[in-house]
Amino acid sequence: MTQLLARPSMQHIQLAPPEAAAHLTPEIWRAANRMLVRKAIAEYAHELIIEPQRTGDAPGVGYARYALKSDDGTRIYTFEARLLALRHWSIRPETIVCTEGGAEQPLDALAFILDVKARLGIKEEMLPIYLDEISSTLYGAAYKALKAGPDTLELLSADFQAIETAMSEGHPGFVANNGRLGFDAGDYRAFAPEAASAIQVIWLAVHKDNAAFHCAEDLDYERLMNEELGAQTIARYRAIVESRGCDFDDYRLMPAHPWQWFNKLSIAFAPYVATNRIICLGYGDDRYLAQQSIRTFFNVSDRSKRYVKTSLSILNMGFMRGLSPYYMSGTPAINDFIKGMVQNDPYLRSKGFTILREVASMGFRNRYYEAAVQADSPYKKMFSALWRENPLALAGDGQRLTTMAALLHTDRHGRALLPALIEASGLGVEAWLDRYMEAYLAPLVHCFYMHDLVFMPHGENLILVLENHVPVRAIMKDIAEESAILNKDAKLPDSVKRLAVDVPENVKLLAIFIDVFDGFFRYVNQILVEHGCCSEDVFWNAVARCIARYQSEHPELAQKFADYDLFAPEFLHSCLNRLQLGNNLQMVNLADPAGNLKMAGNLRNPLAGRRDVQQALLAAGKRAAVEAVAA
Repeated sequence: MTQLLARPSMQHIQLAPPEAAAHLTPEIWRAANRMLVRKAIAEYAHELIIEPQRTGDAPGVGYARYALKSDDGTRIYTFEARLLALRHWSIRPETIVCTEGGAEQPLDALAFILDVKARLGIKEEMLPIYLDEISSTLYGAAYKALKAGPDTLELLSADFQAIETAMSEGHPGFVANNGRLGFDAGDYRAFAPEAASAIQVIWLAVHKDNAAFHCAEDLDYERLMNEELGAQTIARYRAIVESRGCDFDDYRLMPAHPWQWFNKLSIAFAPYVATNRIICLGYGDDRYLAQQSIRTFFNVSDRSKRYVKTSLSILNMGFMRGLSPYYMSGTPAINDFIKGMVQNDPYLRSKGFTILREVASMGFRNRYYEAAVQADSPYKKMFSALWRENPLALAGDGQRLTTMAALLHTDRHGRALLPALIEASGLGVEAWLDRYMEAYLAPLVHCFYMHDLVFMPHGENLILVLENHVPVRAIMKDIAEESAILNKDAKLPDSVKRLAVDVPENVKLLAIFIDVFDGFFRYVNQILVEHGCCSEDVFWNAVARCIARYQSEHPELAQKFADYDLFAPEFLHSCLNRLQLGNNLQMVNLADPAGNLKMAGNLRNPLAGRRDVQQALLAAGKRAAVEAVAA
């Protein structure tokens, strides 16, 4: 078992047949199913897909007993839970029991999906794919339960990449969040982030007739290649291209994921390979670690080099994980534009908020698929790559980096990292939360109100800079595909016009309500409450204080604060699992983000009723302004 869970260095792990499933022991499998059934009940109930019925009181403040019947009524799931803010179900996993005919049954996540499939509303032809994703999620959970790695106390002082590969959970909202359909068991151990296997990307020479390169204003192709590959490697690749009788100057050098080359590019792009439009140059010299987003790689051979992100045609969490060559064409310009907005904003500078630019991109256009498919399609996203800035240089003396997803991490012993961080900082919970909110939430609120600019600021997309275990600033990444300016009439340069999107007025503030409150704070609140760190009031008061403080500092935006009220009684509930269940092959159309939303009524805003915090700070701000004028 120890040998199985070591960190191999091969590009594809060749396993003896029993080794592919060696981690699937009865004990581990039972534990993985219990936790996934807990998550499925909690998230489906949160989205009103299922509605557990209260049957009585349970020990503990706010806890009650609940029952949930299968579609046909033959099986009953009972459990103890309490409802937290934002209709969040905090379920005691050890209390979940499934009975049929009065006899207890093993907890089985796949069986649970089938028990409620009528309420899930998933199309029959898509249900097997969803079951595949559930099974794969369980497979990964079992592997992570056994793999060697740092526990919570060790993570307090761990290296940036040690934290990245130690994360045990994918996106917290999705039930089927680690599908990775397309990987076999060897691929899993070679390429899954939690396997932490160092890999080498495959380099290809691609003809300029098909491949377009774009870069930031302060970069060019020659400099990028020299810094990423070096003169000696470039000379070696030149020799390979010229040995085919081709002119090296007619080509660009482009990285590809090893899985993508062997499973897609060498086959689906065979016409281009056969005619030397694509020339395989072999594995690069540098070694990389897959990040949580699975198709992004951090260079561990030279930690000063850029991230590399590649197309990867596996199905994961509602998308085939490709990269569009059309989106790639505008990626560097969009990153430059947003970086300029951030750098030129005094408030964002004061918070230390910044972005990691995607500084270069390359996309290869397959004319066959373009002619065959007019609409957006994974077939048109199989071969692109981009380079993103490295964040390590942004950490000062005594500072270190961590993925924000770490705030939701719980190790195999059940100890959560967030309470340990707060304890190690020496600060009280409220003081720590105030610092965190100023680093993370305040810049996002400012971007929304001042610039109509929104990001996708979930845990994996954001890096926190910590000092003495306290967040001091935030670094946003994954910019071009997941940023928008919510003003269709915004005056923008032609190169970045796709940033301006037209969304209904009542949807705009969901960029904070859903992406931040529901998508991240809901789980932060749960961890703090379940571990006895603080009450819900303490947490949501910290959120309210941050927003009220910002509003008191910007009275010139008073009308916009009223138009888009973060203290409103409730807000629309846009649902992630409903999206995935609606179409688990392509969850949303990026060209129409608002048109894809699936709603489930409204959520009560946890900031409602906290206007006293807002009004007190606004009054204090007005008094300070009057006193300043008088002075």
